[in-house]
Amino acid sequence: MPKQKACKKCRTVYKGAKCPRCGSEESTDTFKGKIFVLNPEESEIAKKIKLNEKGEYAIKT
Repeated sequence: MPKQKACKKCRTVYKGAKCPRCGSEESTDTFKGKIFVLNPEESEIAKKIKLNEKGEYAIKT
């Protein structure tokens, strides 16, 4: 089973060769914590860390 990685550019958490959101191949498998954004328009946390799309993100890469 492939290990989860976090994109160094947009912080998206994913499995695979490159980021499905931005296409970057720069990633790390040692990230700190995850956040699940379900409603970015109403989420205070998403606004604070400048996320505007639903998804799973690393808190710190």
